[in-house]
Amino acid sequence: MRVLFVCSGNTCRSPMAEVLLRRMLEEAGREDITVTSAGSAAIDGAPASEGAYLIALEQGLDLSSHRARLLTPNLIEGADLILTMSRGHLARVARLGGAERAHLLGEYAGLTGAGSEVRDPFGSDVETYRATFMQLRVMLAAARDRLLSEQSS
Repeated sequence: MRVLFVCSGNTCRSPMAEVLLRRMLEEAGREDITVTSAGSAAIDGAPASEGAYLIALEQGLDLSSHRARLLTPNLIEGADLILTMSRGHLARVARLGGAERAHLLGEYAGLTGAGSEVRDPFGSDVETYRATFMQLRVMLAAARDRLLSEQSS
């Protein structure tokens, strides 16, 4: 199983989601699920944003080697499950041919309405990044549970 997270620049939300879900899966003993990320408007090779790097570090996660990747049809084709941060990202994935495997992260986690999207913290203060990370943690705990449940059936 290959999970792909998608945000805009692949420097904030999707890298934080990637390393956090990877840790959750490792803690569950699931090494058969790979997790990657990309951005719909990413500049290939850009590092994680300073805010994402610092908040991940606070949580014992390492984004120092993260490099942004532009979302491509090949990345979409290689993913079994695509989780996006916003409806705009979901539409971009659909335009690139991945609609049947793509979900808004919050909706996949069981949320509805405005609370199902993850706001972009880019350019904000550390507290905004921290709030985004906490939102991702809640969503990803539910998404992990659903993913593992679907994998066992």
